[in-house]
Amino acid sequence: MSTQHRIVVGISGASGAAVGLRVVELLASVDCEVHLVVSKAARRTIAYEVGPNALDHAADLVHRFHKIEDVGACIASGSFRTSGMIVAPCSIRTLSAIAHGDLDNLLVRAADVQLKERRRLVLMLRETPLHLGHIRSMAQATEIGAIVAPLSPAFYQRPRSISEMVDHMALRAIGLLGLNDLELSAPEWSDDTPPTCPKP
Repeated sequence: MSTQHRIVVGISGASGAAVGLRVVELLASVDCEVHLVVSKAARRTIAYEVGPNALDHAADLVHRFHKIEDVGACIASGSFRTSGMIVAPCSIRTLSAIAHGDLDNLLVRAADVQLKERRRLVLMLRETPLHLGHIRSMAQATEIGAIVAPLSPAFYQRPRSISEMVDHMALRAIGLLGLNDLELSAPEWSDDTPPTCPKP
């Protein structure tokens, strides 16, 4: 890379923590300066879904691992320039807080900074089914500049494992930052895919 990108990654307390951790791994693999912030609920989800040492591994890969309570951290300031932020997964609680400016922890404050500075903010929402309040928060987040990208597996890629699905979703999120020089991208759809699936 000609320029090292500085990217903030937030992991909130929804299911799908493996995607956020994979985003960290992929960004670190191309020498990005990664700043990680993890909610208290996410710590529990990571330990349950991925393993008790998974967060320690991620912490070893990043430039800074910020405490969720540290609202005075560098990533809480607009003068701290970044190339964008990914929240993966993004819980409904975190989405609503970002959408409505409820800046009570570092994760939502850092996300708010991306919006006010007109930087890319990708929110990988993880919730289903949705009630009208959820949908309105999604609309509000979109109206103020966020990209709401639900954790949706790309079944057309015919993934052979959960790991392949996680990789694709992580790469899609990174791609939404619009940083073409990262050399990280999800496989593109091809119209030469057979019209019918082969028999198992």
